[in-house]
Amino acid sequence: MAFQPIVDARDRSIFGYEALVRTPDGGGAADVIAQVRPEQLYRFDQSCRVRAIETAARLELRQRLSINFFPNAVYEPATCIRLTLMAAQTYGFPTEKLIFETAESEQVQDRAHLMRIFRDYRSRGFLTAIDDFGAGYAGLSLLADFQPDLLKLDIALVRGIDRDAARSAIVRGMVQIADALGCTLLAEGVETVEEYRHLRALGVPLYQGYLFGRPLLETLGTLTPADWDALD
Repeated sequence: MAFQPIVDARDRSIFGYEALVRTPDGGGAADVIAQVRPEQLYRFDQSCRVRAIETAARLELRQRLSINFFPNAVYEPATCIRLTLMAAQTYGFPTEKLIFETAESEQVQDRAHLMRIFRDYRSRGFLTAIDDFGAGYAGLSLLADFQPDLLKLDIALVRGIDRDAARSAIVRGMVQIADALGCTLLAEGVETVEEYRHLRALGVPLYQGYLFGRPLLETLGTLTPADWDALD
């Protein structure tokens, strides 16, 4: 597992870390998922959750831990969450620190099923997140059905936003929608200071991307006050 920081620009803190699966030689999540056969997806999903929690506990992670899940692999939320709860208890990781977000590669086959999963997770005290918002299935109609704790703006909306009036207008509108619905907006894939400063001016509070830290294997990256000074 690799961990990438999610930062909160409002108080210059680490909000949490996203756990990202990697190949033994450091290849990305897409390289791993490409090797998973459909009949292995449930076991893969469960194994990733347990490994993420075990590693986070071993690294003494004190912030939130965001775990990707595969809606199509969850046949019954209450049953499938048991192993996750057992892992949290075994390794001493607080369940209230867990965030579950839809996996980037997942195309939801049954939206009603995804809503049941999200609602079950929320009832257990987990935070929820819709990943890649603004791309593919993760659009306004999904948001109308369920309002997650976090909305992760798709990288396609973030890239070059400081030079793009259309993207700026869309994100400005998303800030207003998120505020009205009680969601927190997170810009993912932020790579330049210019993108960050522009998004800050638009009112986005949370960030993730290479500008704040790359995913590190078995390591929790940090930001120093000097790092924040350079960004602001």
